Amino acid sequence: MENGWHKTSIRVRYKDTDRMGVVYYGNYLTFFEVGRAELMRELGFPYSRMEALGHSLVVVEAAAKYHANVGYDSLVTVLTAVTQLKRATIRFDYKVISEDERLLVSGYTLHACIQPNQKPSRIPEEIKRIIERKIPSID
Repeated sequence: MENGWHKTSIRVRYKDTDRMGVVYYGNYLTFFEVGRAELMRELGFPYSRMEALGHSLVVVEAAAKYHANVGYDSLVTVLTAVTQLKRATIRFDYKVISEDERLLVSGYTLHACIQPNQKPSRIPEEIKRIIERKIPSID
């Protein structure tokens, strides 16, 4: 992790593109998900572990701003950072960068922690401690 940003590389597949041959805009949310899952894995707390403890993070808000396009077989880098950690919510910010370092998409997702019964819950203290220890610039 560099300056609080985790890097994940993704090769654009043909199925990720639209009729114009560029990445379909909705697929960037999938790229965000891949980056988020890999960040959590690097922190030592993959989603599978969180779910084994009886917690899930559900998306309650998402935003993306589109800056440039790339097409099939391009290599993109998803930069992911935890930018906000509250009692029951966590925010991830993203930047998707092309091989030639152009900003393609920027955005964020806000997640709420829930229990298996779909009731809101606090983010487990173990997760908060790991994030706060490994990403000290968190709000």
